[in-house]
Amino acid sequence: MLLTDKQTNQRRLSYKSTSLILQIALNWLEQEKKDGVAAKEAYMAENCPAPDTSGDQAALMELCKKLHAAIDKIDEERYDIEAKVQKADKEIEDLKIKVVDLRGVKKPALKKVRMSADSMLQALLGSKHKVTMDLRSNLKQVKKEVKEEPTEAVGDWRKNIEDKADRKKMFETS
Repeated sequence: MLLTDKQTNQRRLSYKSTSLILQIALNWLEQEKKDGVAAKEAYMAENCPAPDTSGDQAALMELCKKLHAAIDKIDEERYDIEAKVQKADKEIEDLKIKVVDLRGVKKPALKKVRMSADSMLQALLGSKHKVTMDLRSNLKQVKKEVKEEPTEAVGDWRKNIEDKADRKKMFETS
């Protein structure tokens, strides 16, 4: 693909502009890191003054007790906050599950594939396995039984009609 001089110049400008943007972004990230370190140092100087370690042993013991009490209090607060966060996370997961249940899972439209059973098995099992699937050979053979009707009932149909007529007369006379 041959580029014209104009296209080549446009690409060079594009590369220069992207590299300039990346350089500016890198400078911003470095400045944010410096600001973060400065803010951390200011917070520590304001809230955590350096301990006064001069004095006798009783004063140092009292300082240690105060520090242990503060640590215990902070650990309790941290534990309570973690419990709240875990509870909120569990509620969020439950709500996500409910949303998925309400929406339902969309089933993708299946495409019709014309494939014989033999080629399907070959695709699943690989070309090493030679399996033929003749479904008709596996079917059970059932012999159809012919019912033989008794020959006595087949007799003369006129006689049967007369017998039924005699029965009808019996019911009418009683």
